[in-house]
Amino acid sequence: MKHCMGYIDVAHAATGRSSRLFRQSWLPDGEARGVLILVHGFGEHSGRYVHVARYFTERGFAVYTIDHEGHGKSDGTPGYVDRFSVYLDGVSELVHRARAEQGSAPLFLVGHSMGGLIAAAYLEDHQDEFAGCILSGPALASDAAPSSWLRAINRLLSIVLPKLGIIRLDATGVSRDTNVVERYLADPLVFKGKLTARLVDELLGQADTVMANAGRIRLPILLLHGEADRLTAPSGSSALYEAVGSDDKTLRIYPGLFHEIFNEPEKEQVFTDMHTWLEQHRT
Repeated sequence: MKHCMGYIDVAHAATGRSSRLFRQSWLPDGEARGVLILVHGFGEHSGRYVHVARYFTERGFAVYTIDHEGHGKSDGTPGYVDRFSVYLDGVSELVHRARAEQGSAPLFLVGHSMGGLIAAAYLEDHQDEFAGCILSGPALASDAAPSSWLRAINRLLSIVLPKLGIIRLDATGVSRDTNVVERYLADPLVFKGKLTARLVDELLGQADTVMANAGRIRLPILLLHGEADRLTAPSGSSALYEAVGSDDKTLRIYPGLFHEIFNEPEKEQVFTDMHTWLEQHRT
C-alpha cells in the first residue's frame, strides 16, 4: 500500500473565497480495480479511516479522501460552515484529482454520517461520474429532530449569531467498542465542541433538499445503517431507499450496531458486504 498526502486549494464560488484542504490517498500495488472517494463525517477527519483504506487497498482498490473545511488539518472554523456547498466543492476537487491519477478505473462515492449527506447531495448533479455509491449512516434523520418552531429559531440564529454553539454530539454513541470511543475522545484532530447555528441550519436544509430530489438519483446505491444508531436515525436511510429512483438499490440495517459501523466489533462483516457489492458493480 502506497500512502500519499498533501494539500489542495479549493475555490468556493458561492462565497467568493478559497480554502486549503488536507488530502490523503492510499494506493494498491499495481493497477487499481476501482477508486473509493471517501467522505468523512462531522467533527472527525480522514486519518480515522486508515483501517478502511488498508482493507480495500489489499483488495486492489485505491482510496482518496480529504479533511472537510473546518475539520482535521484543513482550513476553517471547527463546527461551522458558511455554505453547505463548500463541502461539495472539496469533494469535486478530490474527484477530479482521483480521475486524473487513476484514468478509467471506476469511481465509487462512499460517505459516512454528515459525509453521507454530502455524498447524496453531490450525486444530484454529478452521479454520472460514478459507477455506484455507498452511504453509511447518512445524516438524513434524527430521533431528536427539532420541531418546526425550533428550526425557525435556529434559522434566525444562523443569521444573527451564526457561530453560536447549539448541539454537541454524544461520543458514547459512536461505537460499542469502548477503545474506539476512548481513541475518539483522545484524538486532538477530532472536534468535540458544538455544531453552530449556521451549520445546523445548513445540514437540515440540505437533508430536506436531498430527500425532495432523491428521485433523480439513479445510479446503483448501497445504504448501510446501524440499527442502534443514536446519532443518525436508520429511518433516514430507509426513507432514502424508498425515494431514490435507482432500480439497483440495496438497504442493510445491521442489528445492534451503533453509528460508526466501520468501527464496530462487526466491522469485518460490513467491509465484506461492501467489497462484495463493489465487485458486483465494478464493470
